Amino acid sequence: MKITPYKTMALLVFLILIHALVLAAGFVSPYDPIQQDRDRPYAPPMTIHFVDAAGKFHIRPFVYLQRVRESSFDQYQDDLTTRIPLRFFPKGASYRLLGVIPATRHLFGSQDGIVNLLGTDGYGRDLFSRILYGGQVSLLAGLLATFVSLFIGVLIGGASGYFGGWVDSIAMRLAELCLALPWLYLLFGVRAFLPLLVSPLKAFLTIVVVIGALGWSRPARLVRGVALSAKERDFVRAARGFGASHSYLLRRHVLPQTKSVILTQVAILIPQYVLAEVTLSFLGLGIPEPAPSWGNLLSSLQQYSVLSSYWWMYLPALAMVPFFFGYLSLSSSLQDRPCTAKIDL
Repeated sequence: MKITPYKTMALLVFLILIHALVLAAGFVSPYDPIQQDRDRPYAPPMTIHFVDAAGKFHIRPFVYLQRVRESSFDQYQDDLTTRIPLRFFPKGASYRLLGVIPATRHLFGSQDGIVNLLGTDGYGRDLFSRILYGGQVSLLAGLLATFVSLFIGVLIGGASGYFGGWVDSIAMRLAELCLALPWLYLLFGVRAFLPLLVSPLKAFLTIVVVIGALGWSRPARLVRGVALSAKERDFVRAARGFGASHSYLLRRHVLPQTKSVILTQVAILIPQYVLAEVTLSFLGLGIPEPAPSWGNLLSSLQQYSVLSSYWWMYLPALAMVPFFFGYLSLSSSLQDRPCTAKIDL
């Protein structure tokens, strides 16, 4: 399938909107992601209505109050006599917009009752809020791990391709070793050295460092290939003949040629590392409760009772689909794009 520049731009806009939605999770979500309501475990998603049970139209959208069925603790039914109107920009739980600005306004909510658009988990926590806040953790882990991998990969790959000889031999043997290592089992070993109870911040940093440190080999090999070609270009030879230093040549002439490779690797590695964080947290090796991440939101599906009875607990997995689709489509677009590197003579 031919991907035009307009489709590439549309994919970029789509991904920017997803990241903006997750970044503004405190404003978009109505509740604190760790706020529990033990009276509403596994409450199903609420349906937004404009027409009530009597057939009367209402301008303001509303949901019906959910009540637990008699002789049950997790079966709910709508109380058609009690409407909960949705309000926009109400005050609610405090948060920090963009992690800096303190705020209490939310996109929507209600002062007349609880609104759980995507239902609740086993502790009565709002699933919609936890998906958005969990996206912050998972996406940030993927972005930081990608930065670590590319930083190491560009340095080692650029030096390996430019200098060659024993530098190239040692760097590529290290890259082959990292490619051969089973990262999942290595993370098992790293986790075994940590205390049983690990803070969310320490677990987050461990995931970022380990995944990023193991993933540098593939970008390094690609950067090495570009550097091998770039160092033989006439303008590099001319600059070397005029006495340019190795650091100058690498910084001004060789590494800039790897820009298209780096951009493609960004689009490929971010979803891979997000998926790695999701896998680790799902297995209990990543971000611990109560901090939300996309991985530990899915960990409850390991219980058969949850897997078979509460379909809305699958929604975190469904929320990841647009993110992965956007990045994979963008990487395909960048890989198919012809190389138009600009060279300053």
